[in-house]
Amino acid sequence: MAQEIEHTHLPIRGLNIHIAQVGKDELGTVVFLHGFPEIWYSWRHQMLAVAAAGYRAITPDCRGYGLSDQPPESEEASWEDLVADVLAILDAYSVPKAFLVGKDFGAFPAYEFALQHPERTRGVACLGIPFNPAPMSLDAMPEGFYVKRWREPGRAEADFGRHDVRRVVRTIYVLFAGAEIPTAEEGQEIMDLADLSTPLPEWFTEEDLDAYAKLYEKSGFRYPLQMPYRAIHKIPNRLDAKFQVPVFMVMGEKDYAFKFPGFETAMRGGIMEKFMPDLKITYVPEGGHFVQEQLPEQVNELLLGFLKDHPLVAA
Repeated sequence: MAQEIEHTHLPIRGLNIHIAQVGKDELGTVVFLHGFPEIWYSWRHQMLAVAAAGYRAITPDCRGYGLSDQPPESEEASWEDLVADVLAILDAYSVPKAFLVGKDFGAFPAYEFALQHPERTRGVACLGIPFNPAPMSLDAMPEGFYVKRWREPGRAEADFGRHDVRRVVRTIYVLFAGAEIPTAEEGQEIMDLADLSTPLPEWFTEEDLDAYAKLYEKSGFRYPLQMPYRAIHKIPNRLDAKFQVPVFMVMGEKDYAFKFPGFETAMRGGIMEKFMPDLKITYVPEGGHFVQEQLPEQVNELLLGFLKDHPLVAA
């Protein structure tokens, strides 16, 4: 019988951060970091799989997301806050070292945490976002590219505000599940790129949509638009990075993000290896942007293989 996922709030650096967790920590702890439009629920399949294998899964809702508190409106979104939050969570649970698993923008604090705190990191696995030593340039992307649109103060708020939260989340999931980069034509907004006649991905149920919508009705989109979209330019340069821990990269070949400038070169051109002496990259031919929800059994097998390849070494 599957273990029950438990929910609690931790006081982390002035905010109450929602934590979902499951498992007994017999073999170690795995911290899962979600992306957008995701929340803790995005990792439900992986949490139960690592718990069944003897690990403890700890999955926060990122600050400003889901059931976690909103940072003050006057406070600018900071990548360093996400790294510091992870450290504080490990300290709160007295976890000396953990595996980090990041997806989408959650990959950035996972990579950065490993660089800043290698003594607290057993390994890093990231889905969909390769390590980039410098912030991605958006210059080559068209004006209608969704990231450019959502970076404009007020534009996404006006676009999203035409619909209820459930419709907004539904549209984003439909668009991000596709193989093409969501891009609006002149006279269009991003929410115009799909309507209710566009079917949900077959692996994403109405009940799943309800779970996301309920949490975004609580959190809104204010902070999620700040982090990551309006903070992309603040990603630090890491041209001197040298990872001291094993890194595992999983990339769905039908993930639209694979078409971002420099992503394929970073993975297939040997760039990541320059910074990561112990790197493994696996491609999932049918995998899209939400590969961990789309193909959970395949992703679980890959992640568990990585965890088991790096067991605790007795002191």
